[in-house]
Amino acid sequence: MVSKHNPSGNKKRSPLSIFAVIGLCCFFYILGAWQRSGFGKGDSIALEVTKQADCSIFTNLNFETHHNDVEIVEPSKPKAQVFKPCDVKYTDYTPCQEQDRAMKFPRDNMIYRERHCPPVEEKLHCLIPAPKGYMTPFEWPKSRDYVHYANVPHKSLTVEKAVQNWVQFKGNVFKFPGGGTMFPQGADAYIDELASVIPIADGSVRTALDTGCGVASWGAYMLKRNVLAMSFAPRDNHEAQVQFALERGVPAVIGVLGSINLPYPSRAFDMAQCSRCLIPWTANDGMYLMEVDRVLRPGGYWVLSGPPINWKTYYQVWKRTKEDLKAEQKKIEELAEQLCWEKKYEKGDIAIFRKKVNDKSCRRNSANLCKPRGSDDVWYKKMETCITPFPKVSSASEVAGGELKKFPARLFAVPPRISKGLVEGVSVESYQEDNKLWKKHVNAYKRINRLIGTARYRNVMDMNAGLGGFAAALESPKSWVMNVVPTIGKDTLGVIYERGLIGIYHDWCEGFSTYPRTYDLIHANGVFSLYQDKCSFEDILLEMDRILRPEGAVIFRDDVDVLNKVRKIAGGMRWDTKMNDHEDGPLVPEKILVAVKQYWVGGIKGNSTSSAE
Repeated sequence: MVSKHNPSGNKKRSPLSIFAVIGLCCFFYILGAWQRSGFGKGDSIALEVTKQADCSIFTNLNFETHHNDVEIVEPSKPKAQVFKPCDVKYTDYTPCQEQDRAMKFPRDNMIYRERHCPPVEEKLHCLIPAPKGYMTPFEWPKSRDYVHYANVPHKSLTVEKAVQNWVQFKGNVFKFPGGGTMFPQGADAYIDELASVIPIADGSVRTALDTGCGVASWGAYMLKRNVLAMSFAPRDNHEAQVQFALERGVPAVIGVLGSINLPYPSRAFDMAQCSRCLIPWTANDGMYLMEVDRVLRPGGYWVLSGPPINWKTYYQVWKRTKEDLKAEQKKIEELAEQLCWEKKYEKGDIAIFRKKVNDKSCRRNSANLCKPRGSDDVWYKKMETCITPFPKVSSASEVAGGELKKFPARLFAVPPRISKGLVEGVSVESYQEDNKLWKKHVNAYKRINRLIGTARYRNVMDMNAGLGGFAAALESPKSWVMNVVPTIGKDTLGVIYERGLIGIYHDWCEGFSTYPRTYDLIHANGVFSLYQDKCSFEDILLEMDRILRPEGAVIFRDDVDVLNKVRKIAGGMRWDTKMNDHEDGPLVPEKILVAVKQYWVGGIKGNSTSSAE
């Protein structure tokens, strides 16, 4: 009979089962202790994975120049397509300004000198080689006066412009004595004369436009007056003039006043100048002068030196009649009056006009004003023969568009476009927070690469400039920043100019308007997230490689998944890369990828060249 206190009866447990339980407990205890000791295979695998995924700030990526192949810092990268060097004939390749393609377009209004980019199927998929003997450019300010011949091996300007003192060939370098067509005795003396009328010295003038710049000596010498000049010239028979400018460390792009708007916002420049630029200002009913007016700030200055100014002295040299030149100057002055400009000075070869601060005292024909389109909507837009209206003002003394502080106070003052609420989604508070954020970011970059902020990186590009915070945090006489505002993003370029910085609109699905090897440091913040559904990462990276100098550096800031794709492609481009955590730690999905382009040149054994694939 079974007891109610022991329903199972008096059945005893087997001694064997008790020993089995005790044995299993001992086994798992010993196994756990062994794994905790660090000798387990699983732990060693985890340790190796941790090593390979290291995102800490590093010191072993070499940013110094040494003209030798740099050892790959991290050999365990994903396998990538290896891009071969292009044929050496592509050494100076400019995809959207190539001569063969240009000659297929009309010459009217310089259309053939405008941007004409190759279709996707004609893009090169190879690395543009540097010329044999290429050397790191001289550091600023020596670079203003000297350029290595091997870097830009073109002597034609030394002959063609010999009497105008543009450039001289001396041994293995070019020397730039600071002359120009209208200032053969030097840019300094010419600028001194301009400064007798224009307040260049006090910070009122900070941004300038040089139309038809030659080798940009005017812009080079304006830099020591703390003025940033955006210089442009076409790629034409004046071989490599913009390439010389950038090699000297002077801001410049390939460009022309043709049939489409300049890639700059309205009211961008404090002054503009034409020094024998040979632009037909009276053609097309004054359309080109109207375009200069669009980008000239109210209260800004326009300088004209060269034809037709001082025609009484030069009419025979210019091989034109007195009557023709006199009529041209009269027409320019009539157009200037329509634009609400006043002539402030004319002496010798120079005439200076000033745009009024508003339209209260203007005699303008309202029928000739541009129709509302957005005066900053200019990318590939046809230039129109119409006058851009002044922004509205409430008094005769108010500066249309807003008055700017003098530089350098202007750099961090709240830009009028923001204080007036003209930039969607940007308030005074968010602008100030953006400045703080970029100071923090730039400090982090300097910890990663101690050469940032030194003369080693003279020509700097920000591919997605936003409000210009990166350039403002980096501001120094040792460098300048080309602030690029992508055409598919928010339009903030007007804000950048109001801060006293320079920049340009651009679509990164196309080639940039510059020569190869023209930038020392490229900053790409959110560029690849912005373009990931628009065009090929490969095409953007190959374009970055084209414009980056050998041993130049790139800083990518983006989502980690995007950067892993970028890093894989870069692995086949002769770049050395390193991933870093965000400043706020490893849990932030945004990372920093730093790359250094290896030194190599075309036509050297081991750097075999090939045609585009």
